[in-house]
Amino acid sequence: MPGHFEAIPGGGAAIALDEVEISILRSLAVQLLELIGPGDEPVEGADPLAALFAEGPSEAPSDPALARLFPDAYEDPAATAPQDDDGRASSAEFRRFTENDLRAGKREDAVAIVRALDTLSVTGEDEAVLKLTPDVSVRWLRALNDLRLTIGTRLEVTDDDEGAGLYRLPDDDPRKPMVMAYLWLGVLQETLVETLTA
Repeated sequence: MPGHFEAIPGGGAAIALDEVEISILRSLAVQLLELIGPGDEPVEGADPLAALFAEGPSEAPSDPALARLFPDAYEDPAATAPQDDDGRASSAEFRRFTENDLRAGKREDAVAIVRALDTLSVTGEDEAVLKLTPDVSVRWLRALNDLRLTIGTRLEVTDDDEGAGLYRLPDDDPRKPMVMAYLWLGVLQETLVETLTA
């Protein structure tokens, strides 16, 4: 179980984590929460139906990592020409009615990581075994994906190279810790997928 997820009886997944791993995962999840931003809390006494139909932003985020997490719905990533007016209008309309819910879901997934890790207690060089229910495992999987997308964007990893040059970074490169986190999250994500689909 060290370093990767394994299936547990009754569904779900388990992983053994040491104190440093718990701290890194928790820190990354909190940073993701900060990046996504707080949700709009309904005003006390406000009409719940109005909150349900609240409109979100219509412009794509300027932060490249947020733009990766919340891409335009009608943009062809393979297109070399800029999006036409109809495509921009359609993307803006889609974003206006979906982004708030997407952000809320991503926040809930990141919070699931923090809450699960907060249940663990580790001292010294010991490890704690984290057990996730099937539902929480799916939340973790989505949050791990969001973390990798965010870090990959910051590292400028493209679909073409999958960050091949990152494997050869010298140890004194300031990106090295982020690369190590990116690769580790990839292992966690892969083993969690294997566990949930076995």
